[in-house]
Amino acid sequence: MVESVVNRTMNSYSESEKATIYRVIRERRDVRTGYLPTLVDDAVLHRLLSAAHHAPSVGFMQPWRFIVIRDLLLRTAVHANFQRANADAASRYTGERGEMYARLRLEGLLEAPQHLCVLCDPLTERGHCLGRNSMPETSAYSVACAIQNLWLAARAEGIGVGWVSILDPAAIKELLRIPPHLELIAYLCFGYVEGFAETPDLERHGWEHRADADALVNADTFGQPYRFSGAQP
Repeated sequence: MVESVVNRTMNSYSESEKATIYRVIRERRDVRTGYLPTLVDDAVLHRLLSAAHHAPSVGFMQPWRFIVIRDLLLRTAVHANFQRANADAASRYTGERGEMYARLRLEGLLEAPQHLCVLCDPLTERGHCLGRNSMPETSAYSVACAIQNLWLAARAEGIGVGWVSILDPAAIKELLRIPPHLELIAYLCFGYVEGFAETPDLERHGWEHRADADALVNADTFGQPYRFSGAQP
């Protein structure tokens, strides 16, 4: 028992370091407005992409690929793509929900001085298909882990990130000359921002609320609630 406690202490971080990690996770935001025109310095950009590159990946396949977009014409074309897709999405909502959708700010594509297109190479030979034979979708899941790493590192650097999913992926791939076999996983606008909101935009504007995390945890089999003992953070 004593040895177990010692090992746990040696392998953990200090209380202040742990508090910082949890704070960054809690204060991460999907930023859609308030971007500053300053470009992210290459040294910082390299740190962010290195953080993404240190994400876990099934079979150590590292299937992520990145395109940094700073060209104004390309960014403007992506914004036009969003406007078309957004008009289609808006038509699917009616009544009060439709009015609410029309008021939402869902992108910062022209404000943000740079974009990041995150791709997945599902055909990569890295990892020799370990773990992918029965679940090939794990290549995309691995890229999602890389995006989360980048997002948290960006928040720690005071850099906002906004995930824009209201797009036509095929048109984006053609615009950016992306090879057909690569999958578009995320299109991000990012840059320094005026500030970070205390609560997520969609929660603040009444679109959706954060679910109770405890209600999403099951014990042994689905539908059997896990009963936590003691206070939770």
